[in-house]
Amino acid sequence: MPRGVWAQVVIPAEALSTETAVAEVIQRGQALESQHRWSEALAHYEEALRDYPERSDLWERLTRARMHYDLSRRHEDHSFTGWLRQLSEREALDVYSEVLRKIESYYVKQPSWQELAQRGLDNLEIALASATFRRVQQVQGQDDAVRAFCDRVQRRMKVTKVNNQREACEVAATVARLAEQELGLRPAATVLEFTSGAVCALDQYSCFLTGGQLDEVFSQIEGNFVGLGIELRAQDKMLLIVNVLPGGPAEAGGIRKGDRIAEVDGQTVSQISTDEAADMLKGPEGSAVDVMLLDPDGTSRRLRIVRRRVEVSSVQDVKMVDAQYGIGYLRLTSFQKTTIREFDDALWQLHRQGMKSLIVDVRGNPGGLLPAAVEVADKFVTSGTIVSTRGRNSHEDFDYQAHAFGTWQVPLVVLIDGDTASASEIFAGAIHDLRRGTVVGQRSYGKGSVQGIFSLNTSKAGVRLTTAKFYSPGGHAISHNGVYPDVVVRTAKKPVTEGQDRTAASEDPTLTAALQVARNSLLSQRQVSTP
Repeated sequence: MPRGVWAQVVIPAEALSTETAVAEVIQRGQALESQHRWSEALAHYEEALRDYPERSDLWERLTRARMHYDLSRRHEDHSFTGWLRQLSEREALDVYSEVLRKIESYYVKQPSWQELAQRGLDNLEIALASATFRRVQQVQGQDDAVRAFCDRVQRRMKVTKVNNQREACEVAATVARLAEQELGLRPAATVLEFTSGAVCALDQYSCFLTGGQLDEVFSQIEGNFVGLGIELRAQDKMLLIVNVLPGGPAEAGGIRKGDRIAEVDGQTVSQISTDEAADMLKGPEGSAVDVMLLDPDGTSRRLRIVRRRVEVSSVQDVKMVDAQYGIGYLRLTSFQKTTIREFDDALWQLHRQGMKSLIVDVRGNPGGLLPAAVEVADKFVTSGTIVSTRGRNSHEDFDYQAHAFGTWQVPLVVLIDGDTASASEIFAGAIHDLRRGTVVGQRSYGKGSVQGIFSLNTSKAGVRLTTAKFYSPGGHAISHNGVYPDVVVRTAKKPVTEGQDRTAASEDPTLTAALQVARNSLLSQRQVSTP
């Protein structure tokens, strides 16, 4: 190159726009992190990764946000804190060892023991930076002493090789002894942070489950739980009521969709964090909670709601949405043990009302049991593979086949959106790839993995581990890709308001498009059958 002449590097405009967009994502995430709004930061990074799945910087921020979020949930969970107080160092190491064995046996990929140990140490460092953790665990020493300890053990970790499960346990035990000597931290607390960090490091869906969380997971699978019967989302430092379950205590007490919870038991949500406020709403059957709510127009009111067992139906809003054409509609909110029985009841109910076509709405459906999704798809597919799963071990490899017996032949439309995930993507993907119906809406979430729930033998706790990836009948990987609709409908999300009927076509462009598809399909059938 001649002296004085500089090479000009041309950066593509697309790359510049991507870098600008990611920078804005990180800036927004940092703002949420600085306010300790970890659940919102987590949701923010998850949404961004749907558009930029290859960005390692976003994955790193997602992982650290999860560590913070999981930390606050664990240490606000009485089932965990009570257990931890009674746990010895030996018992904690047994828990860590069992969790590592389950990762080695069931996780979808061969784990990196070095990374699992490092993530455990990172998790401990995050815990030690938490004033709540240090107060509850009676950590000794000021901020400088804690930072010096973390720096020292992190430097040692950089020159420590971890090649197997035994060496990972040795690292945790060594750090636990040092933390006890220098900071007065009980060894069991250190080891459990290593345990949670190891599982969190695997992927965004694997996690350590406290006893209380394990019970919640099994309650969701069974379709019942003790609580208020509401679905929440953090919004503007309050808790937005996005759904009120029929027949639950919240509905009976007068809580409505679109309300926002501003106070729980006299504590302002904005002052204690939305995560802690949501945990305060939980409690044993028969106990009561006082809430202050704001209507969509800002009017406040106070209610006392008694917690009780709530039966959750996964099939809702069963109705005829166009009696003239005979178009039935139902919404699947999840896939649980009771889903196929409820689904059968709904189909026969609509059949008796003259159903000639069916719209199945899985928008917002986060998933659930894989077998339930397969059974629902099998109601409409006569032959072929509904879904395939592939894991690290051959016992996780399955091809789920359709059966002709009991198949409904009605024309089918499936509604999906960006919150359609996991098992609901199995159902939508099967209908799409096998050309059994028309999929309408927006690209689905892209959670193409199967999780197993494993209770621990050594304690009342468990782990959720990704055990396999699933693929649609056409061999398409759902993970990070999602299901693409046949008919794309662009919509802007609107807040839920009191009295809004989500199945009113005039207010729902996706349903409007689905109705038009169903009508056109029925008209085409009539023209074909006409001599």
